[in-house]
Amino acid sequence: MKAMILNEYGDDATFQANELPQPVAKPGHVVIRIAASSVNTVDTMIRNMGKDLPLSPALPAVLGMDFAGTISEVGTGVTNFRPGDEVFGCAGGLADLQGALAEYMQADARLIAHKPKTLSMRQAAALPLVGITAFEGLSRAGISGQHKVLVHGGAGGVGHVAVQLARYFGADVSATGSGAEQITLIEQYGATAIDFKTEDVADYVAKHTAGAGFDVVYDSVGGANLNNSFAAAALNGQVATTVSMVDLDLTPAHFKGLSLHVVFMLIPMLHDHKREEHGKILTRLAEIVDAGALTPRLDDMQFGLADVSKAYRRLNSGQAIGKVVVDIQPSQ
Repeated sequence: MKAMILNEYGDDATFQANELPQPVAKPGHVVIRIAASSVNTVDTMIRNMGKDLPLSPALPAVLGMDFAGTISEVGTGVTNFRPGDEVFGCAGGLADLQGALAEYMQADARLIAHKPKTLSMRQAAALPLVGITAFEGLSRAGISGQHKVLVHGGAGGVGHVAVQLARYFGADVSATGSGAEQITLIEQYGATAIDFKTEDVADYVAKHTAGAGFDVVYDSVGGANLNNSFAAAALNGQVATTVSMVDLDLTPAHFKGLSLHVVFMLIPMLHDHKREEHGKILTRLAEIVDAGALTPRLDDMQFGLADVSKAYRRLNSGQAIGKVVVDIQPSQ
């Protein structure tokens, strides 16, 4: 099979075309003919940082976590999938798990689900990592229709999904962004847009919550921005974040009695820990998509398998609006 191989790590590292043996399904696994894969920030971090990240695979490596495709082979013990099923998931591209930047990949059947019927392969490939991350954070925060929710980075990869899911769960949703395009996108998803460059936290908390604060804050920006999340949260509120690798004074969170949820969705893949939960979340996401309540946004630029290095540069440039997708099989 054709695959794009990474032979070295670094900001300027490029992917090289190569031929690899096609995988064979082992027990509990399936082999998938990959139609498309999307590029996530963590993918670019692995390429750029290499062994400075404990989750990076040994070289030479096939990266690519997200995918959509068609099952070509089913291993023993797999009862809920069969050859010909269209599926999507996030199941490789780190540690010792081959990624999706190849014509075929083996995947643990617990990490995948049947593809949403209303999405193309390209759209479905854009959803798994960001969808699971957004769903997990909101679920751990106890999202409900009675909540006022704030999403930091509401036009980003995880953020635009979190906005749509929070709306689906019935919450009153506000989201931060900047610039006319991001503000328009947030409003299109039915949320109240907040320009974080022109509005202070105290001002938008007063304006949108009468000073009480948001019941749930989903911070897809994280890091130092967690200070803004603590300031925006209500007493005994819930804060979920995808980025907590930062030295931070938790005093503001303490005096508000806040609960902090750190979402690191790669744990099931890295540690074989409750992998079936990802399959369940993906199944739920597919139902929400097919109900018309969730659509991933794709960047306008298109890339083929040979253009993977360009796709990574596109995401790193900060110019992409929506998920960057790589078409693996032109015929699909």
